[in-house]
Parts: sequence; structure tokens; C-alpha cells
Amino acid sequence: MTTWTTRAETKDDVPAIRAIELAAFPSAMEADLVDALRADPEVWIEGLSLVSCTPQGAPAGHALLTRCHVDGAPALALAPCAVLPALQRTGAGSAAVRAALDAARAMGENLVVVLGHAGYYPRFGFTPASGFGIRASFEVPDEAMMAMALDDSRPVPSGTIEYPAAFGV
Repeated sequence: MTTWTTRAETKDDVPAIRAIELAAFPSAMEADLVDALRADPEVWIEGLSLVSCTPQGAPAGHALLTRCHVDGAPALALAPCAVLPALQRTGAGSAAVRAALDAARAMGENLVVVLGHAGYYPRFGFTPASGFGIRASFEVPDEAMMAMALDDSRPVPSGTIEYPAAFGV
């Protein structure tokens, strides 16, 4: 069982993060998305691109939170999340996601949305976004569009998710 350390990405991690995304997905779409989001100062938030590292310190997993909006109110989009294929199912991805959510909570953020596997994201506290009155601007299965309030004492906006332009939706 590997104990994963996590940290915010540094400039030196950019090539490794791109390599993780390229290895984990069948095309360069997610790697290109990360690069486009990183280049957009309106959506990129320093400290919310997290890596999980091997005991030797090499990045193995990556989770990214960027600014989105729900009917004009600030929120965060969790995407993409990736792990080097040889290290998938070892906790590297979960460690990166938890670290990203913790960092967002520490920054005072409240709402995170994710479009993903209904069998994976609930372990972090995500539930169907429809329960919050939140929806995507495109057709998506209800169980795949999820949301999470980081602070249950604060109100959560309802409405349509407005993703950064880089997402192309």
C-alpha cells in the first residue's frame, strides 16, 4: 500500500502533469484542456492544481479545480483527474482529489461540480447535482453530473453550470 503525498503543482511539474494526462486518456484532449485552463487567468486558481507523488517525489496523479459559475455565482469544476496507468487503483487519484477539495475548502470556496463516473466521485461526498437544482447546459445523465458543498452552512446556488471556454461547452 503506497502512502501518497500531495502538493500544489509547481512550474517544474507542468511537463509531468501533461505526461500523466497523455498516458491516462486515449487522446491529447485532456492534456490540452489543462494547458488551456492554465493559460486562462480568469479561471486558473493558484493552488488548486494538485499532484499526488510517489515516495520518490515524482508526480503520479493529478486533480484540477478551475473557476466556473452556476447562474453567475462562483463555483469550481473538477476536471480533469488522471493517474499514470501503472499506478491506477492505488489511491493516487483519490489522494489528489482529496487534496484539491481540502485546498479549495481552505481558500473559502464552497461549490464543486464534476461530470464523471457515478461509482467513483460519491466517495468524496459528491451527489447528483440535480439535488441542488444544478444542471449542465448540455444533455448528460443525471447520475454523472454531480456537485458537492464544501461548507454545509453556506447556501449553494442553483441553475445552469457555466464552464470555462476551454471546455468547449
